[in-house]
Amino acid sequence: MSHHVKLALLGVFLVLILGPFETDSFSYENLPAVAMDYKVHIDAGKEDCYSQYVNPGATFYVSFQVLRGGDGKAGFAVRNPQGNLVHPYQWRPNDDYQDQSINGGYYTVCIDNQFSRFAAKLVNLYITVIRYDQWQQYTQELEELNLSVENFTNAIVHVEKNINEMLQTQHWSRSREARDLNLLLDNNSYVQMWSIAQVVVITVTTMIQVYFVRKLFDVKPSGYSKTRI
Repeated sequence: MSHHVKLALLGVFLVLILGPFETDSFSYENLPAVAMDYKVHIDAGKEDCYSQYVNPGATFYVSFQVLRGGDGKAGFAVRNPQGNLVHPYQWRPNDDYQDQSINGGYYTVCIDNQFSRFAAKLVNLYITVIRYDQWQQYTQELEELNLSVENFTNAIVHVEKNINEMLQTQHWSRSREARDLNLLLDNNSYVQMWSIAQVVVITVTTMIQVYFVRKLFDVKPSGYSKTRI
């Protein structure tokens, strides 16, 4: 499922929930937290780039891992909203980047497979945008109602950070599991192919040896030879 389809489904789900309240002003970019986990196919010799909006003051996190294809590595780079290369290209099997955006804007994530001329890559991409400042806004709104919820808000912020760390850990675990499974399947196919090839070679070699051995003992009697008693 593509990135845009996932965002569309997420938007429809939240519209159904929040529709009776703030349907007109709803936007997934205004949510306190957005997380996306999807797989992309990068053709050989190609580069794909993706953009993600990050609110001012929000924490942007992105990670990638090559699941299968070629040498299991790809290039990974990140540009900030100003167009600066904040994470330069590195040919690695996995990598990640985190930044707290000050002014906000669109971050660009690029996955490069140009060094691989013949092998396509399957890459797992994980992106989150967390707005921790939203909890402070909730605190101010509640304080206007003369409610003391500072400890409660701090606890919620702490839980939110822990949940985000857990999601990142789960993402790495799923990525490693998928990578190991693909590696196991590739090794199984490799072993089966070479086993069949070896069986064919041994069979052909045996048949050739039998043929030449039989030819060696296949002596035809001469017409001039006489049998002596």
